[in-house]
Amino acid sequence: MPLRRGQASDSVSKRGYTHQFLRHSYLKVIPANPRGYCHGVVTALRMAREIAAAESGPVYMLGYLVHNEHLTGELEELGITLIDADDRMAGLEAITEGTVIFTAHGISPSVRARAEELGLTCVDTTCSDVQKTHDLINDLVDDGYQIIYVGRRGHPEAIGCVGEAPDAVHLVEDAEDVAALELDARPVAVTTQTTLSVWDTADVIRSIKEQFPAAEIFNEICAATQDRQEAIVEVAAEADLVLVVGSRRSSNSQRLVEVTRQRTGKPAYLIDSVAEIDDAWFDGCKVVAVSSGASTPSPLTREVIRQLEAMPTPAD
Repeated sequence: MPLRRGQASDSVSKRGYTHQFLRHSYLKVIPANPRGYCHGVVTALRMAREIAAAESGPVYMLGYLVHNEHLTGELEELGITLIDADDRMAGLEAITEGTVIFTAHGISPSVRARAEELGLTCVDTTCSDVQKTHDLINDLVDDGYQIIYVGRRGHPEAIGCVGEAPDAVHLVEDAEDVAALELDARPVAVTTQTTLSVWDTADVIRSIKEQFPAAEIFNEICAATQDRQEAIVEVAAEADLVLVVGSRRSSNSQRLVEVTRQRTGKPAYLIDSVAEIDDAWFDGCKVVAVSSGASTPSPLTREVIRQLEAMPTPAD
C-alpha cells in the first residue's frame, strides 16, 4: 500500500521482497487569512478590463495600476499601455490621445486637470479608502487646518494626497521629520497613508502628540492592510519560517515581511513566485506560514502553497 503524505514507514514486505521507504514527513503550511486581493484592487482591475474591452482607441495606465508585474502584464496583453513614470505629470505628457487610467493609489488634482486640458478621457480607479483620505484633507483645509500626513516619500498614494493641498499638507516618515516641522498658528490635524498600519505609525504619532498636543488624529489606515498584517503575525507565531508572495514594488507586501520580522522575530522572505523559493531557507524548518500582498493574484499564492506542501522535512 502506498504511503500517504506525512506517513513514515521503515519497510514493507511483499512476495518475499522487502521494499525500503524513506522516513519522510512534509512541511506543514499555514496560510494566513485574510491574504491577497483587497477590495480596491478588485475594483481597479474590473474597471481596467472593462475599459480595455470597450474602447477602440488607445488606452494607457498612468503608472502601475496596482503594484504587481503579473497583473500589469495581463493588462498589457489586453491592450493597455503602461506609462511607467514616478512623476505622474511628466508621464502624462507622453500621452497625446485616447483614454488614461488613474491608478488605485490616487492622483493629484493638478494631474487630473492637465489630463482634461489634453483632451484625454479619464478613468479614475482610486481606491475608495484612499479617496476618503483625499476628501478628508480637503475638508480639513477648508476648515482652516494644516495637516501632518504620515506616509512614505515617493509612494504614489502619498504624492496624490499631498497634492490635494501642497501648501497645507506636510509629509513625515519618522520622528526626525516631526522634529523638523515648522508650522504656523493654524490648528493641526494628522492623517495617514492607508497602506501603513497602526504599528508603523504609532511612534510617529506619539512624537506628533508630544510636539503638538492639540493635534487632532484621524486614522485613515484601511482595514484590509491592518487585517492582513495581524493575520500574518498570528500564524507566524506557530511557524519556523514565513513567506510572503508579492511584488517588490508593493509597499503592503514589503510591510508584511517587515512586520513579521519586527513583531515575531521569525525569518520572513518576499517572493514574486514559486521560482524564487530558496531551499537554503528550510534547514530545520517544519512549519511555514504563507501570506500574500493585496495585489497578488491568488494562483501565484496557491502554487507556492502546493510547492511547499510537497517539500519533505529532514528525516526523523
